[in-house]
Amino acid sequence: MRAAASIDLPVDVGSAWVTLLAWERQPEWMVDAVSVRVIAERRAGTGVRVAVRTKVFGIAALTDVLEVSEWDPPRRLVVERWGFVRGRGEWRLERTATGGTRFRWEEELRLPVPVLGELALATYRPVMRRLMRQSLSNLAAGLR
Repeated sequence: MRAAASIDLPVDVGSAWVTLLAWERQPEWMVDAVSVRVIAERRAGTGVRVAVRTKVFGIAALTDVLEVSEWDPPRRLVVERWGFVRGRGEWRLERTATGGTRFRWEEELRLPVPVLGELALATYRPVMRRLMRQSLSNLAAGLR
């Protein structure tokens, strides 16, 4: 399953990057995140690992480990998700004509149960898109 959302942020790319990578503060704007904590020695760069406690349908249900696989500050971050839910997420930041930042967030997820997993994720996709859009709105509001 693939889902994506984007928003224009009212800050420059460097400031947006710093805000996004304040790992433990992500639940302040990320609707479905209960907690985020770094579980690696490094906090920046390829190989950073974070444990993310996530809500599913509003219930804290999963703790996934995400590992940074691509790091290109302040433009791009890719994480691989290891847990019951697998996949990858990508954040891309681009400067807008007004000096702000266009932030695009994409998630590609899969479950280990072949047919039922695909069906469950297809059912959850509209919810995930709504959560992503709300999270991005929260982020933008917090930067104003």
